Order: sequence, then structure tokens, then C-alpha cells
Amino acid sequence: MSLKEPILKLSQSSQMKGFVTHNPLGRVVARRFVAGESVEDAVQSVREMNKLGIHVSLDHLGENTSNVEEANRATEQALEILEVIYNEKLDANISVKLTSMGQDIDYDLCYKNICQVVQKAQDYNTFVRLDMEGSDYTQKTLDLFRNLWNDGHKNVGVVLQSYLYRTEKDVEEMIKLGVRVRLCKGAYLEPAEVAYQEKAEVDRNYIRCMERLMSEGNYPGLATHDEKIIEHAITYANRNRITADRFEFQMLYGVRRDLQKKLANQGYNVRAYIPYGSEWYPYLMRRMAERPANLFFIASQFWKG
Repeated sequence: MSLKEPILKLSQSSQMKGFVTHNPLGRVVARRFVAGESVEDAVQSVREMNKLGIHVSLDHLGENTSNVEEANRATEQALEILEVIYNEKLDANISVKLTSMGQDIDYDLCYKNICQVVQKAQDYNTFVRLDMEGSDYTQKTLDLFRNLWNDGHKNVGVVLQSYLYRTEKDVEEMIKLGVRVRLCKGAYLEPAEVAYQEKAEVDRNYIRCMERLMSEGNYPGLATHDEKIIEHAITYANRNRITADRFEFQMLYGVRRDLQKKLANQGYNVRAYIPYGSEWYPYLMRRMAERPANLFFIASQFWKG
């Protein structure tokens, strides 16, 4: 039995959340994958990655806000980090979850909030990535994105997940529009009605979508730590004369730092996704589910404690 399902279920457990987040060792482990809880922590991590020649996408953690005040606060935090990126001259853009800005509450509220963020980013000549959440949000997120795009906000991109059956079609639509796509495998628990259940199927779909985006897309972000897929991307690029400035590899903060530095040293564009903030528990558990080896790392830290 795969460990992914029980770990993802634990990500929704308030009891487990309380145990992990209030345990000092839990915070120690989280710092491997999360820059910290403050903007200052995030800035320090960005500077470290930039010194290595690695670009960054910053994400203030938080999702599924339940009231207007929380949604507006998340918006203010996104605006704040855009100010910091601009003032500190960091090599970074930002990623945002629409559920943090009120997607579950009211469409108009969410649209107003994300418009503020995208407009400020546009003023500062930077980019906003709309993170993708579970499949229940896929169409809603893409619909809101299309409205942003049609309203003239071209400094915004989307995330597509290769474990969903629909993704090949979504890739073609984004290629036609000229949208920057981050392609990932997907980190949520999805039913067989909408998603591939076997890793081999997810990987095959990833490669199909990746090749299309590399050939015809607008600077895709290939979000994977899978060395076989990365090698496939490099071979495909060389065979098809796709230069390294036409795409980038994206990886998570704290995961395969050796590989990130190696690719950057080889002249490839690499972007680290750096999350920060106090709401790190769901994010941490999704990282555990993606790679159970990380779970053994956590267990070893608790054992040492």
C-alpha cells in the first residue's frame, strides 16, 4: 500500500497539526522545506539561492481562508512581498493560492484581491504564478485566470498537473494563448475518475506535456526532481535545438539542492520554490506524501530528540 494516501489524510488532521506545529522538533524539520515564518527569513533564503545563480518563486503559505478578513490579509502579505522583492532587488517572483485570497468565499472578492496583486507585480515588472490546488479547483482557477488574461494581465501564469487526465488539453490551450505554465506531477489525493493512479502513467503524461511545452510553449517551468525526466528534457532540448533560455527547471526549497546547483552550474535556468509563513503544516505533509523518504527524515529527527 502506498504511503501517500494516509499521509495526505494526516495533512487534514487538526490533532496531528497541533502535535507537529507545537513540538520544537516539528519546527526544526519544517525548516528543511520552509524558509521560516517571517519575511526576513524568506529574504535571507532568496539571497542564498540567488548567490548560487538560482532564481526564486516566493510563496506565503496559507490556503482555504474562511472569511473576508483572512482573504484581505493574505492579499496584503502578497503585496508586501512584492514590495520587498522590488526594494531589495531580489531575483524572485511570487506564487499565490487563490483559496488564500477568498476563492471559497466569493468570486468577486477573490478577483479583486488577485487583481491588486497582479497589477502591483506588473508595476514592478515581475511575475505572478497562480498555484493549482486539488482538482475541485482546477476549472475555477483556470476560469479566473482567463478573466485576468482577457483583462490585459499578461504577467500571470498557471500550474498544470500531469496526474490529471485533462492536462494534455489544458496544455494545448495555454500554448495557444502564450501563457507561461509550470508543469508538475501533482500533490493532492485525487480519485481515479479524474487522475492517473499509477506513477508510471503520471510520468508518461508529464513527459508528453513537457515535450509539447518545450517545443511550443512560452518559457515553461519544468517542476520535477526526477532525474530521469530531467535527463529526458535535456536530451529532448538538444535533439530539437531548444536553447536553455527557452525553459527552466523548478524545484522545491530543501529538496535536491545538489541537483539544483549542478544544473545551474551547467548553464540551465533553475528556480527554487521557497515557501514561508506560519501555516506550514499542510505544505510539509504534502512534501512527505510526495517522497516518503522525507518522512523517514522526520522520524529520525524526532528519534534523536
